[in-house]
Amino acid sequence: MNKVAQRLLVFFIGIPIVLGIVLLDFYNYLPLNLILVICSATAAAELYKLFSAKTELLPKFLVCTLSALLPLLSYLLVFLKKDIDYSNWAFLVAAMILMAAEVFTHKTFETSNVRIASSIFIVFYSGFLFTFITRMTIQENATVLICVFLFTVFITDSLAWLFGVLLGKNNRGVIAASPNKSIAGFAGGFIGAIATCILAQYLWPAVFSGSYVKGLVLGILCAASGITGDLIESVFKRSAEIKDSGSVIPGRGGLLDSIDSILFTAPIYYVAVYFLF
Repeated sequence: MNKVAQRLLVFFIGIPIVLGIVLLDFYNYLPLNLILVICSATAAAELYKLFSAKTELLPKFLVCTLSALLPLLSYLLVFLKKDIDYSNWAFLVAAMILMAAEVFTHKTFETSNVRIASSIFIVFYSGFLFTFITRMTIQENATVLICVFLFTVFITDSLAWLFGVLLGKNNRGVIAASPNKSIAGFAGGFIGAIATCILAQYLWPAVFSGSYVKGLVLGILCAASGITGDLIESVFKRSAEIKDSGSVIPGRGGLLDSIDSILFTAPIYYVAVYFLF
């Protein structure tokens, strides 16, 4: 399946499915949160594969379970009307569990520092970052916030790809982590994100209030974080010398290959919306 077909498939099938899930807001967005838990466990397994390619890590089951528990706990906090910021403490506890596990699961400790740090990072990246999407569900106008977030990430990624294909032939190789990325592609991503955020202000002024400068700033932040998330994923794969993080999505590789921008943008978008609007 070529890239154009993949993009069209995502646009005409993937996006309606995702938006449909977001619109199912019963029980504090239960369907969306179940998807987040599943994605967290899957992403943790894929990241574990990348990080364990050249070094031993703590037990895979423990790392993936702790990762999935973070978005699950965040949802339970919301459902039980507790302070969702307790999920921050949950991540701290998860990190302490992993440090303790090192003591009891190994008899040699030459690579303990790398093993512990890598395992904690997997839980942070594939577990804790997902909690920022759950945090969006408790905000006023949550459905609009989540839909704009997801659509902004998608447009950023799609226009970055399109501009790169059409205009990036002679300006590639600016980033060593991903030589095929181009200046034109980066420009397309920023244009898409800025346009989407300003359009969101126009369509939902009660949600995204104030000057369009705020939409400009939000778009810049989302584009920068989305592109950076994609590049970081490339760094992970290059370090492991593995082409794809997995094979769960035909034609696109692993789940991480498709949600890297979402993971990295979620906390940036959440914090930016909080302070800007």
